Amino acid sequence: MEKEVTVKIDKPFITLGQLLKEEGIIPTGGAAKWFLKEQAVTVNGEAEDRRGKKLYPNDTVTIQGVETITVTA
Repeated sequence: MEKEVTVKIDKPFITLGQLLKEEGIIPTGGAAKWFLKEQAVTVNGEAEDRRGKKLYPNDTVTIQGVETITVTA
């Protein structure tokens, strides 16, 4: 069962790599590239494999079989 998480940001955006690290899904920012190649990740329903993808409030990141993260301001 996927868990649902809300992440509040205090800046205009957060990158996908930063979000994965902040959520404890990956140990370091450098692991993001590998993680995104190995896992099915979508941003707002679109497949995404760029760790630098900018996420803004109301964006939803889904890591298949792991969790869904909603970004809020």
